[in-house]
Amino acid sequence: MPAAPTETVLELKPQKRFELIDVSRESDEKLGDKIHNYAKAAYCSLHTTAGYLEQSLAARLLHSKDHVDPFIKVFRKLFPPNMNYRHDQLDLRTELSDEQKKDEPLNADSHLIFISSGLKNCVTYKNVPGQPVYFVELDGTNVNAPPRTRRTNLIYYNSEETVYNVRMPIPISQHPIDSVNLRDSKIGFMDELQHLLQKFEIEKGKIDISLCNDENSAGLTVNEYETLLMRHDLIDVLKNPFLYMAQKGKHMLENPRAIPGKTLNYAKYDLVHLFNEMMDAFRCSSSVVEKILAKFLQLPAERFLRMKRDITLLATNNGNESESRILQGTYQSPILVQWRSNDAGCRYVDVQLTRFK
Repeated sequence: MPAAPTETVLELKPQKRFELIDVSRESDEKLGDKIHNYAKAAYCSLHTTAGYLEQSLAARLLHSKDHVDPFIKVFRKLFPPNMNYRHDQLDLRTELSDEQKKDEPLNADSHLIFISSGLKNCVTYKNVPGQPVYFVELDGTNVNAPPRTRRTNLIYYNSEETVYNVRMPIPISQHPIDSVNLRDSKIGFMDELQHLLQKFEIEKGKIDISLCNDENSAGLTVNEYETLLMRHDLIDVLKNPFLYMAQKGKHMLENPRAIPGKTLNYAKYDLVHLFNEMMDAFRCSSSVVEKILAKFLQLPAERFLRMKRDITLLATNNGNESESRILQGTYQSPILVQWRSNDAGCRYVDVQLTRFK
């Protein structure tokens, strides 16, 4: 008989602001060889500036630091630290007390990197002993904050059982660019998910939330729903993903479409260096880089930013509680973002509940 799912919590102490931490190795050291017999593993970060790559993307990057590092570096260049982010202007953060402002990290860049690079709070992997699984830390140390301890939950299991599927409406404004906090009690979305967990008695499992196929110009993420970050910084990025990079003196990037396609001197423009680094991470040839660059200059921002159309929430009873609950960090919220309005006044998401076995 297959072993029942097993769960553990790792505490990580990053030594640098940006760091790739192999949680597979950390888990091996804590739990030993017994986890090698499980077919699958779920990884869940409880933080808004640290998460995981999906396994398909990690595989394209060869599960290697030498390829994951330059991939993330592209987005770190797009969003440099210490720029004029509204989220970092603490005098505008009315939800923080004067005491809290003393320790509040200036990390809008890390939030934007998380969202735009497609990092996820929760992923599932085929469990391959010895294969790295990287916890991507974007704000491990910060001069304005005390040393961090990060927590990530891991569940090892053998199979999945789909328990329930439902389509749910999410009300959204008619503003062309907007975001909705799905953790807001007024919407009732998270309360309904918690009710479904209890109804189907899922002890350990996941909830997959995805935009319906006909929902366009929208994305999903799990991050901090802070007003200045969501209503100003993220909106600015959706309008122009090169805004903050340009402000750092990269003037040619302020209007990349104005660069004549046939006269591009690739050695001159940081936009191309950015693409070169991205393509190096994926091991693409220079001719492929040129083709992708030419296509990109014709595309809107959302096609470059890796906004996801789906998110996953982990559910667990922690082994001894009578009811399972959705794992969420203090500042984590599922967020729906749109960059073009629709006529319906709402967006539809498909929700799937899965039991781990």
